[in-house]
Amino acid sequence: MATVLFVCTGNLCRSPMAAALLRARLAQDPARRGWQVLSAGVWTEDGLVASSGAVAAMAERGVDLGGHRSRRVTERLVQEADLILGMTPHHVEALRLAFPQATDRIRLLAEMAGESHGVADPYGLSLAEYRATASELARLIEAGYERIVALAERDR
Repeated sequence: MATVLFVCTGNLCRSPMAAALLRARLAQDPARRGWQVLSAGVWTEDGLVASSGAVAAMAERGVDLGGHRSRRVTERLVQEADLILGMTPHHVEALRLAFPQATDRIRLLAEMAGESHGVADPYGLSLAEYRATASELARLIEAGYERIVALAERDR
């Protein structure tokens, strides 16, 4: 079983949304149903609930983020992850500096879809912005699914 870790800043919006979306996509793939998909933040406190906008936007997609609690990215999480996907180039850079031993497993989410941009943080913005972020994350995960799978499975 592979483990994918999504990382953003506060682990309140983007990374929990992305993790939930990848879990939903993996549920459609019988060969990969046992995968673990986690999320964390580079600058957060442990135990915070997901933002209300993220909860609402994902509920519209039939996904419950009500049980999500934030956590800071740790050495253990990084060690156990087969693939670590940052939301922005800044997250990727911060992770590579903090965890140089994992550099080859740290990538930009958009890179999975052949793109090179960050996913904007909707924190504190309108529900429409959260919906747009959820749509962008879903698009990137679907377009990059085969690459995500290939990279997560490469050393297994």
